[in-house]
Amino acid sequence: MNLTDQLDALLHHAAMAPITDRAFLRVNGPDATRWLNGMVTNNIASLAPGEGNDNFLLNAQGRIQGDCTIYREPGDDPATFLLETGSWQLEAVQQTLDRFIIMDDVELTQAYAGEPSLLLLGPEAPAALQRLALPAPGPLRLLHADTQHGPTLLLTPAAYRFELRAPTATLEALRATAALPEVTAEALEALRILEARPRYGTDIRNTDLPQETAQTHALHFAKGCYLGQEIVERIHSRGQVHRTFAQFTLTGALPTLPATLESQGKPVGELTSAARIPLPEGERLLALGYIRREALEARWPLTYPGGTATPATPSTFSPSHKEK
Repeated sequence: MNLTDQLDALLHHAAMAPITDRAFLRVNGPDATRWLNGMVTNNIASLAPGEGNDNFLLNAQGRIQGDCTIYREPGDDPATFLLETGSWQLEAVQQTLDRFIIMDDVELTQAYAGEPSLLLLGPEAPAALQRLALPAPGPLRLLHADTQHGPTLLLTPAAYRFELRAPTATLEALRATAALPEVTAEALEALRILEARPRYGTDIRNTDLPQETAQTHALHFAKGCYLGQEIVERIHSRGQVHRTFAQFTLTGALPTLPATLESQGKPVGELTSAARIPLPEGERLLALGYIRREALEARWPLTYPGGTATPATPSTFSPSHKEK
């Protein structure tokens, strides 16, 4: 399939791809719940077994040091948590957490290292799971399932995205049974930009504040103290940050990144990701980045080296398949 066909499958049907950029830490011990809740921006103490939520790790100045999704493993107390993050930031995340284990009875261990995994995604992905005799849990769920091919870890990091992790023989059998077209990393990156999902290390850096990223689903404002919470709460109580993450439609050349956004001859933001995205209805040149709020709200004309930029509305899966 060409890139246009791959994106059509992802947006309106279903496809699969090997997962090569995710890694896991298991957090356990009698103090795991209290300690981890004090390290991340969301409320993991309220998670029921099998539930998860998205999180940032901050420093004392409230700057983002990493991002992750944390699931509570099934089972009784004391709770055990599975932290999923990008493989490129696993060591940094582990080191950041390790520094704050002082008198706490907590253990961090890398999990599922070297074990392959498969991503199923798209509005018809639940039907593919049905062919595998697997349920299609809602977003942010973890499930240990026994299939006819062997035990499988099933994660749902977002709507219509399912991660299957199992030994190689089991995963290959599941891949064959799912019978979905396979898409490339280029298609997944195009979908990420189309949906305006920021990537840590590219769109989110260790100098950014959580509210600047527009990822408020990763923040909890009533759970109590955690590292960097004072800065997050100060921004929350005073109103807004001066800039925000956004998607842009570009007219012109594909920019060299990062690229400065200007208006009236002054810098007002930057572009951090960009791609030409061939869709069935026509090609779009899209970018992700940051813009000052006054420029966004007043709709100032925006330029970058090579063309013009216009704030856009992110795309998602076909509306006919959205969750009710």
